[in-house]
Amino acid sequence: MGNLKIGIVGFGSFGQFLAKTMIKQGHTLRATSRSDYSQLSLQLGIQFFRDVSSLLEADNDVILICTSILSFSQVMESMPVTRFNKSTTLFVDVLSVKEHPRHLLLTLLPEELDILCTHPMFGPDSGKDGWKNLTFMFDKVRIRDVAICSTFLHIFETEGCKMLHMSCEEHDRLAAKSQFITHTIGRTLAEMDVKSTPIDTKGFQTLVQLKETTVRDSFDLYSGLFLHNRFAKQELVNLEHALHKVKEMLVQRMNEEQGIEKAES
Repeated sequence: MGNLKIGIVGFGSFGQFLAKTMIKQGHTLRATSRSDYSQLSLQLGIQFFRDVSSLLEADNDVILICTSILSFSQVMESMPVTRFNKSTTLFVDVLSVKEHPRHLLLTLLPEELDILCTHPMFGPDSGKDGWKNLTFMFDKVRIRDVAICSTFLHIFETEGCKMLHMSCEEHDRLAAKSQFITHTIGRTLAEMDVKSTPIDTKGFQTLVQLKETTVRDSFDLYSGLFLHNRFAKQELVNLEHALHKVKEMLVQRMNEEQGIEKAES
């Protein structure tokens, strides 16, 4: 299969970021969004639709959903399923959580529509100089048209991504331990208002960078990582326990030292 006709639902910064590479590869793109991106779409050579119904009636091979985690269910539930053009065969999501969209897509979409759940582990910042060696996770939830799915995945293979086939459940389990914890530490450092000092160690510079990177993402994204990943709650509890344990170790050492000092005096 050659070039795809891809309809993007949700044309914010992440949708635009993916679209630029897809256009560069020669795919035909259409987009729709709550905000009016018609002018930007015109500049990029993308047809912009004011409402999702018109986009779905167009002849698309792929519908790529680039909404936020928090608005995903609302967008999907308000989609006029009866308007799907029969040639629209593959639905793809790019959320940072995976069981949530998998469940919704399986529940809301007619059986004849294929489903591919994905998580590009990069964004406009980390992917600004290309996608080479950046991880692209995917789960072939329901695929009948192998050609369209393969051609879509080839977009990321061509750019040099590390292609990682993984179940949505396994993704969420690992993401709770990695991405969610990273964001939580970053948000905690922001609450503490950490800033560079004249005597920064390399380690502290890394923490300041983490704080700054984390708060650039919206709180909606962060809360979505918590609300729609069933493994995140336990990781938050684990983090609290770990901090408490470290504090106990310090207090114990302090008590031991004070005991030694008393004995010596």
